[in-house]
Amino acid sequence: MNEQIRQIASRLRGLREVLEFTIDEAAGVCHTTADTYLKYESGTIDIPVSVLHSISKHYHIELTALIAGEEPHVFEYSITRKGTGVGVHRRGAYQYESLASTFVGRKAEPFVVTVEPNGEELKQSSHVGQEFNFVLEGEMELRLNNKKILLHEGDSIYFNSAIPHSMSAVNNLACKFLVLILK
Repeated sequence: MNEQIRQIASRLRGLREVLEFTIDEAAGVCHTTADTYLKYESGTIDIPVSVLHSISKHYHIELTALIAGEEPHVFEYSITRKGTGVGVHRRGAYQYESLASTFVGRKAEPFVVTVEPNGEELKQSSHVGQEFNFVLEGEMELRLNNKKILLHEGDSIYFNSAIPHSMSAVNNLACKFLVLILK
């Protein structure tokens, strides 16, 4: 597991300890088992953004604090110049770049996500809220439950993010897309 994942795992464990909630409580918030949650905290398996989103929403912690270890600090507007967003390389094929990490009290989480083609079936995740995806480059196969939806450059989809979902690049090319997670 890479260093960023280990740091996120450490922050997750520290948050649980400071707020004095049990592993079972944390696992319940994340809709997972206590064993899987412990693996998240140890950094032995990747922590899906949906899990971090659930924790941040439930405990009123900024998602940026979990991902980057920094609290947002601006109230009026936040500019993220090209390529300078807080980045996290996740799950082998996924790389996230947060586009509003410095804004306090976000009602949405905007990311640019790049998915590399790797041929492996990605585990579906779900989280409270709604999600908007807009394909910037390449093509994406979005799985909503068992339904496969092919999206091309310029296509978008808006969906209930409580539905289990995953995204993968197709045609052996990377796919870059804008994601907006609404709380």
